[in-house]
Amino acid sequence: MENSSQMNSQIALPNSTAVLVLGILSIVCCVCYGVVGLVLGIIAISLSKKAKLAYSSDPQKYTNSSFSNMKAGRTCAIIGTCLSAAYMLFFVIYFAIFGSMFALFMNEAMNNGSQFNF
Repeated sequence: MENSSQMNSQIALPNSTAVLVLGILSIVCCVCYGVVGLVLGIIAISLSKKAKLAYSSDPQKYTNSSFSNMKAGRTCAIIGTCLSAAYMLFFVIYFAIFGSMFALFMNEAMNNGSQFNF
């Protein structure tokens, strides 16, 4: 009887819920210029790595549902990190193109002797 009660006393994987929440938030926050989603995704991936190591050391100790939450959170974090990185890259390219266009416009205006009254 004592052995069966020990088998049923599995605990949740550490940070499995946090990984899931951060992974989902990394997808949601990827539109915040990519920075917030990127940070949340990286944190979730590092937490999931630690949780995966803990699970692999003693799988009988942890519940399957917490391991599933951790895997889903890791997947969401990877997707959120990729989306955030792409969004951030888009903004860097966008501002580089329009910044150079503005600089060319200002250079041309100065060379033509135009006066701007700001």
